[in-house]
Amino acid sequence: EPGMLGQMFLQAKNHINTPARLSGLIDMIGRETWSGLNSDLKGNIYEELLAKTAEDKKSGAGQYFTARALISVIMSCVRPQPGETICDPACGTGGFFLKAYEYILENYADKMNVQEKRFLKNDTFFGNEIVATTRRLCLMNMYLHNMGSLDGAVPVELKDALVSSPSKLVKIVTTNPPFGKKTAQTVINDEGEESKEKQLYNRQDFWCETSNKQLNFLQVIYRSLKADGKARCAVVLPDNVLFAAGDGASVRRELMNFCNLHTVLRLPTGIFYAQGVKTNVLFFTRGKTEKGNTKEVVFYDMRTNMDSFGKTRQLRRDDFAEFIEGYKDPAKRTG
Repeated sequence: EPGMLGQMFLQAKNHINTPARLSGLIDMIGRETWSGLNSDLKGNIYEELLAKTAEDKKSGAGQYFTARALISVIMSCVRPQPGETICDPACGTGGFFLKAYEYILENYADKMNVQEKRFLKNDTFFGNEIVATTRRLCLMNMYLHNMGSLDGAVPVELKDALVSSPSKLVKIVTTNPPFGKKTAQTVINDEGEESKEKQLYNRQDFWCETSNKQLNFLQVIYRSLKADGKARCAVVLPDNVLFAAGDGASVRRELMNFCNLHTVLRLPTGIFYAQGVKTNVLFFTRGKTEKGNTKEVVFYDMRTNMDSFGKTRQLRRDDFAEFIEGYKDPAKRTG
């Protein structure tokens, strides 16, 4: 069925095959008056469930869940505003959308008119997610946070963002695309069954063809931004994007021509996937031209002399206080 409600139940399967368990579940749900809870509470409950699921290493769910403390920091730097369109080409469970929505409400709620509030709810966010189950979690997460409407347009498409050119240019891209090599795409047949097929990216707008998934996402991202000198991006990428030769050097060269790559935040290890994975956040702004937009790049290192993160030491927003201060005011940069 069209609309968010129909898409939330796309390929949904009931795995409860014991009457007693089903009865217990219904009784548990029935104890609460869900319609009487506000969207903040319901949304927070759902986010907490997603966070707990992401901690389960065996399920692999962590790859779809970006630490909310990091996303909050990114929004403080990107600073989305009412009326701007925001895209995440690999949106996972929707964390970037949620934090952007919260940031706009916290900073502009009392200044927005009716049209701007309607635009924020229904027309601000656009995304892609290739895994059907994860997309369902994202749509549920957005709806429980009062984003979108059940019978309105679906903000997240079930497709690979690397396959086709973006349908529209946007003002902001914030994302944590999947790491790894290009392997296969998920295909859904007429019966709603999933299968894997070898994926080839025949994109006329790509600067170079490569099997490196992160380099492909990077090409998609900066070509999705409006060339107005104000469209901006923050993207989480592994170290190989910064240092790889060959295709990596070619994509970096085009990125630094098309955009002003002004800041690179070196993240601590242990906050994505496995302990040894080294990641960065790249902050850049799309230029009005396609030549010479990057003049200098500021690196901020949170990897050296930093705590080891994990279950006992969670990443906190306070850990980024010095970075945020230096990002906003160059005079306060130290070290």
